[in-house]
Amino acid sequence: MDATPTGVLLLCRAEPDAVAAPAHLLREPMVLAPAGTGWSVLVPEGRPWLDGSEPVERIATGWATALGVGAPWPVVALWWDGERAGHTLAYGFRRPVDYTWLADGTPVGEDEAMLTFAERLGLDPVLDVQDLQALTRPDPHADARARLLGLVAVLTRLGLEPPPGVQPGETTAHLRAAARTRPGARDVEGPDRRDTARAEPDAARRGAPAAPARVRLAVAGVQLAVGLPLLVWALARRTPSPGWGCAGALLTAQGALGLASGRRPASYG
Repeated sequence: MDATPTGVLLLCRAEPDAVAAPAHLLREPMVLAPAGTGWSVLVPEGRPWLDGSEPVERIATGWATALGVGAPWPVVALWWDGERAGHTLAYGFRRPVDYTWLADGTPVGEDEAMLTFAERLGLDPVLDVQDLQALTRPDPHADARARLLGLVAVLTRLGLEPPPGVQPGETTAHLRAAARTRPGARDVEGPDRRDTARAEPDAARRGAPAAPARVRLAVAGVQLAVGLPLLVWALARRTPSPGWGCAGALLTAQGALGLASGRRPASYG
């Protein structure tokens, strides 16, 4: 694996339209592109790890956790640098599952993590698990990049189809350029409160069903209760954690907006 590139890919098991809104709240410029049937890929610009203040795996885990907790679909974060590579699966409020390889492909994760990974994604418990377990065994011919490519190959059985050229181990500039070639790709910048405020009225005009107000308020309350302490903890650390800070900020923002919209008086006209 090349010693110079450092990067992250966020594979979301959801269509781009569903991913765009929570991705805005990560406060990181990203390219969002379709990545197969029911999948999207986010390619971040990479500002948080360029200053060297936080390891790339922590940033990737924070982003995946933020997206996975705030949405009803799983997120697989792939990350790599000159020394290691790995993945993190975030899905709801469950503890994230991760696995790591050294640059030469030496496994340093827990075998059980791959079993949990397969179970949560609904992979085949026999054939797919066998291929995943092969990634946890010594192989002098497989470096860290080959391990991640093997993981992506297993996910293609669930419909994942990354844009051509969007592969683990490439430079961020290459990945972003390649992602933009996929039809339907778009740039995701920072949060836009006006988009959030318009989302619910637009859905109502389209006749989309809305969740009961009590359910929305309950979910928003949980997001705020989890997100605010997480944000405070991330900022109060001796070395601030941008990855977990993003997760806390996302949950706090979603919870606050949910409470505000849920308590807003209905207007009729």
